[in-house]
Amino acid sequence: MESARQEKLQKLKEQGLAYPYRFRVSHDIGEIKSRYEKPTEGRELCVRGSVKKVSRVEEGYLIRLVGDRGVEMLALTSEELRVGAECTLKGKLDRYEGKLCLMDALPCQEEALSPEEVKKEYDLDPGFEEVSLAGRLVTLRSMGKALFGHLQDATGKVQIYLRKDTVGEEALKSFEELVDTGDILGVEGRLFRTNAGELTVEVKSFTLLAKSLHPMPEKWHGVKDVEVRYRQRYLDLIANETARKVFLLRSKVVQSVREFLNAEGFLEVETPVLQHVASGANAKPFVTYHNYLEQNLFLRIAPELYLKRLVVGGFNRVYELGKNFRNEGVDTTHNPEFTMLEFYVAYWDYTDLMEFTERLLSHVVVSTVGSLKRSYKGREVDWTPPYRRYHYFELLQEKTGKEKEFFLKDLEGLRALARDLGVPKVETLTHAKLIDKVFERLVEEELWDPCFVTDFPKMLSPLAKTHRKDPELVERFELFVAGRELANAYTELNDPFEQRERFFQQLKEKEMGDEEAMQMDEDFITALEYGMPPTAGEGIGIDRLVMLLADVDSIREVILFPALRRS
Repeated sequence: MESARQEKLQKLKEQGLAYPYRFRVSHDIGEIKSRYEKPTEGRELCVRGSVKKVSRVEEGYLIRLVGDRGVEMLALTSEELRVGAECTLKGKLDRYEGKLCLMDALPCQEEALSPEEVKKEYDLDPGFEEVSLAGRLVTLRSMGKALFGHLQDATGKVQIYLRKDTVGEEALKSFEELVDTGDILGVEGRLFRTNAGELTVEVKSFTLLAKSLHPMPEKWHGVKDVEVRYRQRYLDLIANETARKVFLLRSKVVQSVREFLNAEGFLEVETPVLQHVASGANAKPFVTYHNYLEQNLFLRIAPELYLKRLVVGGFNRVYELGKNFRNEGVDTTHNPEFTMLEFYVAYWDYTDLMEFTERLLSHVVVSTVGSLKRSYKGREVDWTPPYRRYHYFELLQEKTGKEKEFFLKDLEGLRALARDLGVPKVETLTHAKLIDKVFERLVEEELWDPCFVTDFPKMLSPLAKTHRKDPELVERFELFVAGRELANAYTELNDPFEQRERFFQQLKEKEMGDEEAMQMDEDFITALEYGMPPTAGEGIGIDRLVMLLADVDSIREVILFPALRRS
């Protein structure tokens, strides 16, 4: 903590002005901005004017163009222009630090608009509307008898303007003496536009709502250290607009998923997080102890078996959006706790789910990012249905020249192949794990646009129904996008006798050293004995979906508080 800031807080306490109980806010900042700033939508246009000022910035040169009537507009160029020069620039319209700007502007000879014409269309007149706003003060500069700053909340940033004639000499002096960047401030005043066109609140009164006792990170140029960003996410959200946008996008994705499923007649349910049996997926569980029950319980690795119990009970369409917990390593696509969507539909099979998945994802993508084509890591991903479909063993055959029988029957040959591919600890892996690791090494990274890989080996799928045409396979698909698994689905196994045998096989796998093999769930088998209709079920990784739409390559970027070692 800074001693100077602590002293200011002490003065506020002595005056009875520290930590007020409430402040009336009339609008979010983003709401105000959206009302008076028309979306530019990347429109390409030409603007003519004279160069008033040139500033060197990180992205190139920031040009202040001024029109015949004195109206100014920004342009961002890669080449420095001469002050006073008359020019016509062509670029894509956007906003730079709250002001209209031609991005990637280049000289042109085409018919052009004046800055005044552009601003008249996109910068609407607020008409001195009275507002009451609150946020964190992120910039502050003195201009003699006036102060300029910016207030920021989760939805946006707006300029504030204080002058002695409006707030009074004593109030302006108090502001200068007690307020710092980082403080949370409430202001009341009226909206107008500066000569530069920036939406601004002319402050009539202000209230210091909370004092920041620490200086803000890196003078608001953003928190770059990923350890700080993940451990102190609040600083990341304060300083990095990109981080705020990612988590706003995540919220929209979850909302869009719910809207779609609810409209399709699904019932949202909640199933236990603490479970007696760790089953429903191949994963190592976390174990905890319940004092009253005097027994170990497991944090759920999947809600699957409980959701299928509900199908047995007569709920034909159910879904759950919630946390799963798996005691596994941490990397760019795995976190010990993560968010999954799981849904089940009675009387469907996995072919029905493919078409449904296409509709669900295309709805979510369009409703959250506005287009079915989205860039990821510099390469386009096209979410437009229909998605391509591949057979699991046909993909392996393309890569190795070996047919299905090799992978299912020649264990030593498979182990040798895995060893050649650099798969670690091949001698300790079970047959099922070897197949899975070989597929991961050879195939997954090349599956870029959304596609379904179908008909997996039975030994990899203990809860999926045997394929109607091949008893060595199951009716299962995984959806891959940008080289990563996004969804897993299958026609559900509803024969209690076969399910018991599959669980027994899992127990054998566990005895052979597979810590991720499923446990026997006797109550689930009893539920199946009462009869579960033909059913199809699917799980979609929400974190990975947000990663794709936000164009980030680490799961930690889309989880507010990811798992980290203690510092």
